[in-house]
Amino acid sequence: MVYSDKVRGHYRQELDGLREAGLFKQERYIRSPQAAEIEVEFPAGAEGRMVINFCANNYLGLSSHHEVIEAARTGLVARGYGLSSVRFICGTQDIHRELEQKLTAFLGTEDTLLFPSCMDANAGVFEAVLNEQDVMIADRLVHASIVDGMRLCKAQQDTYKHANLEHLEEKLQLHQDKRHRLIITDGVFSMDGDLAPLDGICDLADKYDAMVFVDDSHASGFIGKTGRGTHEHCGVVGRIDIITTTLGKALGGASGGCVSGRAELVEMCRQRARPYLFSNTVAPVIVAGALQVMDLVTRNTERRDKLEANTAFWRAGLKEAGFDLKEGESPIVPVMLYNARLAQEFSRDLYDEGIYAIGFFFPVVAKGAARIRTQLSAAHDRRHLEAGLEAFRKVGQKHGILGMGKKEITERFGL
Repeated sequence: MVYSDKVRGHYRQELDGLREAGLFKQERYIRSPQAAEIEVEFPAGAEGRMVINFCANNYLGLSSHHEVIEAARTGLVARGYGLSSVRFICGTQDIHRELEQKLTAFLGTEDTLLFPSCMDANAGVFEAVLNEQDVMIADRLVHASIVDGMRLCKAQQDTYKHANLEHLEEKLQLHQDKRHRLIITDGVFSMDGDLAPLDGICDLADKYDAMVFVDDSHASGFIGKTGRGTHEHCGVVGRIDIITTTLGKALGGASGGCVSGRAELVEMCRQRARPYLFSNTVAPVIVAGALQVMDLVTRNTERRDKLEANTAFWRAGLKEAGFDLKEGESPIVPVMLYNARLAQEFSRDLYDEGIYAIGFFFPVVAKGAARIRTQLSAAHDRRHLEAGLEAFRKVGQKHGILGMGKKEITERFGL
């Protein structure tokens, strides 16, 4: 088919509609390594400027850590740039298995399988272990990659109200006729920053003979006493049947993910998960860097402890300033603005004050739930946090929203 003027006009009209609605997303170009302070070019073609970064998943500040960079450099020379193959043909080096074993020990599971990303892990795991005789019962706020993975699976689908154990129990009772029941949840919910009640979920799983799946991408490395994740925080290590997580956030920030859990379920993924079977293996240079990351996160809890302190200071400062926050314990601290255009304008004003934090709006979050999602890092020092709070107060005053909740903001700006 020829890409006609009519077709082109259709898509231009769609894009113009996004701009008019304040929903058009613009990329910023970073000219420096990922860190607490980064050089950003915005808008495109402008001179770069140094800003404090409050929206990276670099929770432990390891994305540019000198030991990780050196390990990656050594791994590049020793094992090459890429393997040009999938794992089961000639894409598995001994360092892949070494990393899988370290992740298994860290997460407290039976076995682990690396994937190119956690999105690939979520895309492959359900189809590999379930069929039409089974049912998936998911929290209604699970990550989009989980939703996509569920769509690829022939098992029946159901949901329960967010973090609502009573509603989950009703659904488990409803599906007792199924062969297998799999409860599906995030560990830390990426948009709101709250934690799943995994202790209660595991108790219900025991009661109703169900399995439990947790995507712990926004927890691995820093949630829990020793940073092992939401299951450590909730005291249910060893009771989660499937954990998926990523190397692309706290654990180095590059790429790669995994399925970890019961040995038989992991082996099913090795045999059947299509993103594993048909995607190139994780590059050796990333595996080498990730091995060093695992050494760093198990060496001590210093970075995790600093992140926790930074989170408490930041959340208290924003509350004191009068911002409407989502409650939670994680280093994800959403500042609720509700209006998409306001979120974009607020983000641009923060940038003018030297603070980099992006506005989130539909379809990334629900309509009427626009926000600035701030994220803390162990790389942030107190001066970064104080400068950030001062900028937020100044921009909040400019827009006249300090002390306002949802009702007042939406009456003034709309949804």
